[in-house]
Amino acid sequence: MQWLVWGGALVSLIGLCGLILSIVKVAKARNAGLSDEELRVAVQKVMPLNLGSLFLSVIGLMLVILGLFLA
Repeated sequence: MQWLVWGGALVSLIGLCGLILSIVKVAKARNAGLSDEELRVAVQKVMPLNLGSLFLSVIGLMLVILGLFLA
């Protein structure tokens, strides 16, 4: 079951990279000096990336735990 642990770690790492990317995008939008409505639109555009990355991270961690239980 070692492949399940390493595969889950890889999926979780990909999700973590997506979360970092979404944080960087929102930080750039905040520093751009946008109005409140423009900032809201920018954050709404990043939301699917954020939620998808969070989903990948959770699924990856679940795979790691499942691999540890089955080992």
